[in-house]
Amino acid sequence: MIEIKHLAKAFAVGKQKKLSDSEKNDVRYGGELFHSVRDVSFDCAKGQVVGLLGPNGAGKTTTLRMLSTALKPDAGSILIDGHDVIHNPLEVRKRIGFLSADTGLYGRLTAKENIEYFARLHGMSEVAISARVEELFTLLSMHEFANRRADNMSTGMKQKTAIARAVVHSPELVVLDEPTTGLDIMTTQTVLDFIRSLKEQGTPVIFSTHHLDEVAALCDRVVVINQGISAFNGSLAEFSDLATGQDLRQAFMAVLKKDAV
Repeated sequence: MIEIKHLAKAFAVGKQKKLSDSEKNDVRYGGELFHSVRDVSFDCAKGQVVGLLGPNGAGKTTTLRMLSTALKPDAGSILIDGHDVIHNPLEVRKRIGFLSADTGLYGRLTAKENIEYFARLHGMSEVAISARVEELFTLLSMHEFANRRADNMSTGMKQKTAIARAVVHSPELVVLDEPTTGLDIMTTQTVLDFIRSLKEQGTPVIFSTHHLDEVAALCDRVVVINQGISAFNGSLAEFSDLATGQDLRQAFMAVLKKDAV
């Protein structure tokens, strides 16, 4: 079980920064701080997929970076199967597979070499690495570019490689920041099928997206983050009930309008 309670994170704003009119009206600006995440809470059980929605700049990526141990929260708590992210980040890091918005691949290494390198960092044996790489190349349809250097890969190839690298150690939790952004239809479908396979294996997945069709197809729970707070946290059915029809865009807009009141 992943339990996230009352997360908060603020960043310093330069004294010389001149705020625009919209920034002056943004409740997240206070003094010399920008409160990117003010109060975010949700949970994710084994085998569940949780979709994080929200406008650009709402705090989704900051939330995921705190969850992945890349950022330390200013307040709140994150527990992953009882392990505290704040007080025991090294132990938690072993249990998480994190895909950031930036693939961060080593350009001079091939797809296979990038994945093998990270597998070794996780202490996997060469036998285990070989078997796991073959499994991931099959699941993500990567055989055709296994020996291509990252510098010469397409966007879709890089994303597949980054996803494989993130999960090579069979993590207990997978966190994905907009995993299908910029991908073509075929690659997107491959990624969604892979997320579905993780769910079937019982691996919890938390991912951010702007694509509501992905939420409808994959998610058990939905969290809407707006201006740094979790404006909605519930089941997909509860989220769908906010729409007058089957269009989840209506549900999304209903949450934002309610939050603005």
